Amino acid sequence: MIKTKGVLEAEISKVLTHWEKNYLGRGSVSVKSDILRDMVVVVLKGVLSPAEYSVCQEKEGLLSVKKMRNSLVESGVEEIKEVIVNLTGMEVVSFYTDLSTVTGERIMVFKLSDDLQSQL
Repeated sequence: MIKTKGVLEAEISKVLTHWEKNYLGRGSVSVKSDILRDMVVVVLKGVLSPAEYSVCQEKEGLLSVKKMRNSLVESGVEEIKEVIVNLTGMEVVSFYTDLSTVTGERIMVFKLSDDLQSQL
């Protein structure tokens, strides 16, 4: 059975939530994945702890939290890429991520080897 775009997006969100909890020790409040042409765009909300929000009130703390959180994600990026390959059947050509210390959201973008959206 061929998966629909919505089903695949939901599976990606579920697997990334599971990865966060296992690898980072805590998950985000919500995860939304969207397949757009040759990209998978993931928005994770509520990734920062109350203590991290507090530290982010000052610039030095903000930079420290961003650096640490990005280092944690980057250290596990190969595992995340493997999950995306297994779900989509496409190679992850590149990966981008950033974190907003204001909203507590993380954006992840997986650039795929082909246009996944057109195949769904």
